[in-house]
Amino acid sequence: MRLPLSAKILLLLLLAVFAVGCHREKKQDETEVLPVEQMYDSAKEALMSGNQTKAIRYYTRLIARFPFGPYTEQAQMELAFAQYKDGKEDEALSTINRFIKTYPTQKHIAYAYYLRGIINFDRDRGFLANWANQDPTKREMASTLQSFEDFNELVTKFPDSRYSPDARQRMIYLRDNLSRAQVHVAQFYYKRGAYVAAINRSKDVFERFARTPAAGDALAITTLSYKALGQEKLASDTERVLKLNYPDHPYFSGHYPDYGHWWMRLVPFHG
Repeated sequence: MRLPLSAKILLLLLLAVFAVGCHREKKQDETEVLPVEQMYDSAKEALMSGNQTKAIRYYTRLIARFPFGPYTEQAQMELAFAQYKDGKEDEALSTINRFIKTYPTQKHIAYAYYLRGIINFDRDRGFLANWANQDPTKREMASTLQSFEDFNELVTKFPDSRYSPDARQRMIYLRDNLSRAQVHVAQFYYKRGAYVAAINRSKDVFERFARTPAAGDALAITTLSYKALGQEKLASDTERVLKLNYPDHPYFSGHYPDYGHWWMRLVPFHG
């Protein structure tokens, strides 16, 4: 029995749709059938070639299918890196925190701490531009502070790690810029007559960032604020400390505070 032409065309269309569907299903099911070694190799290849989307998909499926073993441990750490490179910082932090909690003695655990610091470090790399057009008392610096804590934990727990020297350099950068940011907020309060708030911000620099260049500015702001409050003895004592430690500070020439472009004086980081 010969089929009419219209029936043949319909049959061919159905066969084409079925073939496309099978092909798509085969592609989608690849992460469901590959053994763990091939899954990891495919994910790693995608990561190295810059295909973060594929790398994340394969790492995620590998971890779900094979929840235990050395491939899974390595996959979790590399998944965090892939998410970080793909701009998914929150997901990357969640993944690396889970890795640190699950595998505290893994042979590459020092790198995990370092990567966590890097993720937080880069989250606020653009904070200089944001400060220029934002009320400094409202600027969120949680990621910057957390990055400092992350690197500090790394160098404390693994002082001889290959990542510790770079972490120490980043900590210096973070300390200097965080202290400068605190001084800027103190200047903000002083300029508006909130002298107690200015003193409290300055004291934060003494307590947490005493050895940074901004400590001199914090002493100057504190001295000026005490004078404005009529606390002459406290002002005199603070001024004496400023003179002893920073004899060339612009405060003594009457050129402080300077409300110019403070961010131009921040310590540059060359990563």
